[in-house]
Formats: sequence, structure tokens, C-alpha cells
Amino acid sequence: MNYEAKNFEHLFGLAGFSDELLKNHFTLYGGYVTNTNKVYEALKTTEVGTPQWSELKRRFGWEWNGMRLHELYFENMKLDGSSLGDGELKKVMDYVWGSVENWKKDFVACGTMRGIGWVVLAYDPVKKMVFNTWINEHDAGHLAGAKLILVMDVFEHAYISGYGLKRADYIEAFMNAIDWDVVNERFS
Repeated sequence: MNYEAKNFEHLFGLAGFSDELLKNHFTLYGGYVTNTNKVYEALKTTEVGTPQWSELKRRFGWEWNGMRLHELYFENMKLDGSSLGDGELKKVMDYVWGSVENWKKDFVACGTMRGIGWVVLAYDPVKKMVFNTWINEHDAGHLAGAKLILVMDVFEHAYISGYGLKRADYIEAFMNAIDWDVVNERFS
């Protein structure tokens, strides 16, 4: 098994995201891909049940989630953004929050909470519900069995070189860059 970093250079020119910020973010993502491969390979040659093996097992989830969350994040953005549309996702959002505007307020509020991590719109296929949730770092806060349909990175590396401490301005730029076609496809 060997994961390869995906190319997200088509995002260069994204409004609110300098190419330098994106290059740095892509490099960081590439590190997660590299480390996912390294940890996986190290697990093959480490004695099962040892403290070293246990730490590698824990580390694998961290690196793998860092890789996948970044892929989902970059994949749900595009240069001109797009609109949600009137499909099933909108209907569910209206049901849960009363309106898409109320959903957006809740999602943005999650993003402005103190701390580092990820804000995710997750879909529960059992109850056919959606939730805005916080994933702390990469490995705590995932809703078991839920499908991640919209992912926003709120680690400092995602915005600080372009926005300083103005996370709310970064979140606004992200909201304008959402590729709702991708989000709707993940939902369906």
C-alpha cells in the first residue's frame, strides 16, 4: 500500500486564499500522506504487542485522518464556489435548522469556537439527519457511522498566514468557496 498526495493546484487563485497559503497547506497535507505510508510500513516490521507497535497503531489513525480530512477539505472547495440548490440536502438542512441561513450560523459558530480542529457537516444515514460537529485535531469527535459531507479546516495553518488571528474572515472566504456540487454528491 502506498498512498499518493492528490494534486489540488487547481485551487490556485481561490478568492481569499493566497497561492502561498495554499502551497504551504498542500505541503503540510503531503506530510500526512508521507507519514501515513511510513507508519504503515513501520507497523509491518514492528513486533505486535510491544509499546512501539501500540504507539504506531495510535499514530496511524492520526496521520491517516490528517490525510483524509485535508483531501475532503480541498475537494469541497472550488474557485467560484457554487450554490446549494433546492435538492434533498437543502430539505434536510431546513428540517434540522429551520433554514439554510440558520445552518450557516451554526456552522460558522462552530468554526469560531476556541481551539484547533475541524468543523464538519456530517450525515447520519440511519436517521437521515445532518449535524454540524467539531473534530478535535484529527482523532477525536468523529461521529461513528456518519458520513463527512462538508469539511472546514480551522487549524491555524489553514488561515493564519493570510488572516492572522482573524479566523472569522477566513471562515467567510471558505463559505464563499464551497463546492456544493461535491457536498450534495457526498450526501446522496
